[in-house]
Order: sequence, then C-alpha cells, then structure tokens
Amino acid sequence: MNDDPLQPSTSSGTDRGWERATIEKLVFATIREQQAARRWKMFTRLLWLAVFGAIAWFIYTGNTTATVSTPHTAVVDIKGEIASDAEASAENVVVSLKSAFEDEGAQAVVLLINSPGGSPVQAGIINDEITRLKALHNKKVYAVVEETCASAAYYIAAAADDIYVDKASLVGSIGVLMDGFGFTGLMEKLGIERRLMTAGANKAMLDPFSPQDEAQRAYIQTMLGEIHTQFIEVVKKGRGTRLKENGDTFSGLVWNGQQAVNLGLADGLGNLDYVAREIVKAEEIVDYTQRENVGLRLAKRFGASVGEGMFLAARAAGVSLK
Repeated sequence: MNDDPLQPSTSSGTDRGWERATIEKLVFATIREQQAARRWKMFTRLLWLAVFGAIAWFIYTGNTTATVSTPHTAVVDIKGEIASDAEASAENVVVSLKSAFEDEGAQAVVLLINSPGGSPVQAGIINDEITRLKALHNKKVYAVVEETCASAAYYIAAAADDIYVDKASLVGSIGVLMDGFGFTGLMEKLGIERRLMTAGANKAMLDPFSPQDEAQRAYIQTMLGEIHTQFIEVVKKGRGTRLKENGDTFSGLVWNGQQAVNLGLADGLGNLDYVAREIVKAEEIVDYTQRENVGLRLAKRFGASVGEGMFLAARAAGVSLK
C-alpha cells in the first residue's frame, strides 16, 4: 500500500485503463452494429430493387408482342388443361387471339393444340371469341393438333375453318363428366359418424361423406346431359356436312388422327409447318401466345410471403429493418 499522497496509485491507474478499454469496446461495438444495420438496409433495398426490376422485365417481355407487317402465319398455343387459372385460360387465349387477328400481316390464325380438355365454360368463351373475330377480321382459322385434342380442346377446335392432325393424334372425347368419391362404407367400418347440418334440402348435394340421394343424382345427370347437348351443337355447327355422324360420335370415345379424318372430325393430316406453307401460303410463323410470366406469378402469389419471410429472418438474426 502506498502512503504517499503525491505518488499515483497503481490500482487507480489500472482501474482507469480497464474503464477506458471497456468504453472503447462498447463504442466500437456500437459502431459495428450501426455499420451492419446500414449494410443490411442497403442490401434489402438493392434486393427489392432487383426483384421489382425482374418483375417489370418479365411483365414487359411476357405481354409485349411486336407488330409484324410482313405476311406471316399467326400461331396461338392451347396447351395443357383449359382452366381459369391455367395458361390455356380464356383470358390468356382471347388476348392472344385479338393480337393475332389485329395484325395486318397475319394471313391466317393457327390454333396449335395439345390439350386433354378442361372447363366447358372456358372453352365456350374461346369458341365464341374465335367465331366473332373471324367475322370481324375476315381471316381463316386453322386448328393443328399435336398429341391430343380432346373434350374441351375439341370444343375450341370446332370453331376453326379446318382441323389438321397427325395420324397418331388423339381426337374427340365429345362428352361431359363430373367425378367424385363416396366414403360412407368406409366410415361405417371405422365407426365414424357424419354430423352435417345444412339450411336447404340440396345444400349438401354430392357430399362424399353422405349417402348418394337418387333425386339429386338424377338432377346432376340432367344438367350434364344439357351441357353435352350444347357441346354437340357446337361440333355440328363447326363441322357441318363434313361430319359423318354415327352412334359413337358423341359417346365420349377418342379416335386417332386418321380415324378422326375418316369420321369428319378433322380435315386432313398435317403439322404447323405444312399448314403455314401449303394452306396459308405464308411460311413465316409468328407466335402470339400470351404466356404466364414468372415474375407476375411470383408477385401475385409470393410477394407478401417473401416480405414477411425476410422480416422474420432478420428479426431472428437480431437485425432491425429501419
């Protein structure tokens, strides 16, 4: 112990050194935290800028079709399921058709079809629009079938002036179906009781956990029959005297391409290039298909969840988004 008051205390100097070191560490830690926060803020801004830039690019490239003035064959794809939330929706196909018909260079419009069918409502909208646009612009429409043109897809093809197929294409299935399951027997075996309360005698119609009601089944069958009749009328109107109708024509059967030609469901064998070159007489092909772009889909379906995910990730890492 130092009794001289003029002599500096060693322990006091040590304490002050420790305090200074601690303060410096705290200051530097605070600076580093602020720098990290600024870097993270900059990173998130750049990331969102890149995301929105990509979305804008996809929207622009996905929805812009250059006007072509030279003579050509316009093509609109109808591929996959025909449904309101699919690429082959009435919304997408109709926009594509309008672009194709409005281009003065388009000598004719080809529907390039490869679809097993889908919604009769969506197909009906497309069929009506093809009929309207043909009359408005006085242009021919040809359907070219790749692998399959069945059910609702053939509903659309029937609006074409001529239908061309490959000899092995699958064509037809002129019918309507509604399917489901019944689990009442299984529920009895498992000892499960169905407790269903409704307001309206037919509100639970087609409920898979309840026994099928004969009156409701008959009602559904009648409704399907009416839709089938609408389908038949569209085919007869489109094919006219070329259709060689027999007992199986509207039974829901599917035929290969050569059989379809023999039955009058198609007009000849030929692919897209053949139709453009030999039928339309405009060998250049321009695709007008309105395709679902990735950026717009991501923006619609995942935009909110991506933002929430980034927030939760940053929060878990102890970083605040300011």
